[in-house]
Amino acid sequence: VQLQASGGGLVQAGGSLRLSCAASGRTLSRYGMAWFRQAPGKEREFVARISSSGGSVSYADSVKGRFTMSRDNAKNSVYLQMNSLTPEDTAVYYCAVGLYYNGRDQGYYEFWGQGTQVTVSS
Repeated sequence: VQLQASGGGLVQAGGSLRLSCAASGRTLSRYGMAWFRQAPGKEREFVARISSSGGSVSYADSVKGRFTMSRDNAKNSVYLQMNSLTPEDTAVYYCAVGLYYNGRDQGYYEFWGQGTQVTVSS
């Protein structure tokens, strides 16, 4: 599976961005997916995950109510709508596919995108 993340950029605090993650090489509709992020000097952390059908979604407390994860299985893609961004959201954002797992532990996700940089200025 190849994952291509896009949509990152520079935005002012309070602004919005929509990240996309497109997959090739495998149909994703059977698999759960997730977004993680890694800020400078910090470990990579869980952001959001979505079930294969899209019927179950959960978020890290730090983004709950501001971020929305969704998927379009017809387009083999997942998305992360990020609103009310703060400088603390600055990080490289990664999408990941879990063939057998769809929780918050990054260690169980088998395939990863290359990451897209999100920078939020104050």
